[in-house]
Amino acid sequence: MGEIQQWKVREPYLHLHCGLGEAPYYDESSNTLRFVDIVKEKLHAVNLKEGPSSHQIHDLEAAIRSESDLTHVWSTEDELIVGAKLGYAYFKRSSGKLEYVKKVWDERDGPGKAERMRCNDGAVDAAGRYWVGTMNDPKVQQPSDEGVLFRLDPDMSLHRMIENLSIPNGVGWSRDNKKMFLIDTPTKNIFVFQFDLASGAISNRRIFFHHADEEDGGPDGFAMDAEENLWTAICGGWKVLKISPEGKVVGEVLLPTRMISCPAFAGEDLFITSAEEEEPGKYPDSVGLGGSLFKVNVGVGGMPLHKFRRE
Repeated sequence: MGEIQQWKVREPYLHLHCGLGEAPYYDESSNTLRFVDIVKEKLHAVNLKEGPSSHQIHDLEAAIRSESDLTHVWSTEDELIVGAKLGYAYFKRSSGKLEYVKKVWDERDGPGKAERMRCNDGAVDAAGRYWVGTMNDPKVQQPSDEGVLFRLDPDMSLHRMIENLSIPNGVGWSRDNKKMFLIDTPTKNIFVFQFDLASGAISNRRIFFHHADEEDGGPDGFAMDAEENLWTAICGGWKVLKISPEGKVVGEVLLPTRMISCPAFAGEDLFITSAEEEEPGKYPDSVGLGGSLFKVNVGVGGMPLHKFRRE
């Protein structure tokens, strides 16, 4: 691999026990970082000026019911638009209510599809379209190739963009909006597509990066920095990799737990979520800090994020 940048994180920013910490999102207007625990159905928030003492946890069981999962979060003042169990929904912070605005499954999918699927990772493009990947709900069955990448447009029209995915994770775009990146974790691939901003069309899928180490997990969520390096969590690999625009590993953040899930930028700080250790007997050193939130200054900020624009 040659000489690469390296950062070592030994302690968490927030020592938590998330079942599956995911979807960190930095709200610059309030200087707040939000992330979710998909398994325990919690929404976490911390004011970065005030620090860890400002950490708040919102219980989402009443809003999302026991069989539902809250995943990716984007703010619109009092409301968050989220990918939940059955599709896209608005979550009102003031009332704690969840309202579905676009369910993604219909009669063409046959019986039982909605029950055995859930939304996973997602992102909003520069035109305000909200892309969300779906996967088999682990509470119901193990992941197969039933996953679909959906696109919700500002006019609330729903589009099936890619089918036959297993665990679609990070979604993001190049600065010039001519490329779209997508991870399907079991393949260990980060795919890149040609992207047309005006129409939202994607084409010419190819492999941008393949994580070749068979014993070292697979790519999960990612964040892109201002220099167009892609920082991807390696779930099962104790690290976040920094990948250059040419698809080469140029840096790594080493972490004290194995199940790393997703990074997000807040200024030049990279915040990183994690999950509880899936194999505690095999990896006892990973157990204590599994599910915590980590922070590391990497000397570069992130690409601007976009918000969903409902017409």
